[in-house]
Amino acid sequence: MSEAGTKPFTGYHMAAILIGFFGIVIAVNIYMAKVAVGTFGGTVVDNSYVASQNYNQWLAEADREARLGWAIAASRRADGKVGLQLTDNGAAGIGFAATAKAEHPLGRAPEQQLRFVSLGDGSYVSDKALPRGRWLLRIEVTRAADRYRTMADIQ
Repeated sequence: MSEAGTKPFTGYHMAAILIGFFGIVIAVNIYMAKVAVGTFGGTVVDNSYVASQNYNQWLAEADREARLGWAIAASRRADGKVGLQLTDNGAAGIGFAATAKAEHPLGRAPEQQLRFVSLGDGSYVSDKALPRGRWLLRIEVTRAADRYRTMADIQ
């Protein structure tokens, strides 16, 4: 048996293997970093220690809001305005004052302040249309001394 047909493994072969390996690793890292930055929705809180000091208060507020029995469904209408459907323990929500702050999830568009006008049957419509795209709504509904806050994601 002769080994005349095989070529020796040289430093050029090893260099090509190392360059190829690290080239793939670097390309995957760049791709993953680009995807991560492109889908980052921002921070939930700026300072988690300070937020933790308010945690019990936030839980108490959420419990109080849940006991109200109010529910809100948000959707985008054909004219671009936001529609809310409010219910009060299953009945149509009448007599509420509703506002919302619309934030673009990636911060690419400025925040929009919305006020809602009652249509009389538990339906409310915003005073202005939102630009196309995905929006995160921070909705606040009040009636007398009661307040209910929720978030909705609309497209």
